[in-house]
Amino acid sequence: MARDLLILILLSGLISCNPGQEKSDSTPRPGKKEMAELNKYLVQKDRERILNYIERKGLEMNESPAGLWYSIKSEGSGSYFKDNDRIVMEYKCHLLDGTACYSSAESGPKEMILGRSEMEAGLNQGLRMLKPGGEAVFILPPFLAYGLAGDGRRIPSRAVIVYNIKVLMTVD
Repeated sequence: MARDLLILILLSGLISCNPGQEKSDSTPRPGKKEMAELNKYLVQKDRERILNYIERKGLEMNESPAGLWYSIKSEGSGSYFKDNDRIVMEYKCHLLDGTACYSSAESGPKEMILGRSEMEAGLNQGLRMLKPGGEAVFILPPFLAYGLAGDGRRIPSRAVIVYNIKVLMTVD
């Protein structure tokens, strides 16, 4: 028993003294320039997908400088929304292929506080174009929606999202 233990200790020592060869990563990693070019390419492809959707559906949409696509059906009345306004809205959220993601029909009206991080950046931008009672369609490219990861449930990676919104009210 003692002999087996001694052999085990000696073998462990020999193995630990031989660092062996380090594995080399032969795959070159893309630099900043390559990543920037890839990002430009993906943004352009997303834009093409959105334009194809708009044409296929016969929609009249505008594009904001930030890349949000929107069609204001009714601006609403009163003052435009601003940071920290609590908004209650009905909504339908779907992908470009028509796959339904979320809607107020299944979960009830959504209450959101404008400017908070839990809201998609594109939806945050779009709601600022509305007043209480306003209605709009927003198309969010991935970089203004859930990006590379998706939401982990119904919205896949790099998805373009279409929102149909009707603001019901603001809450004080």
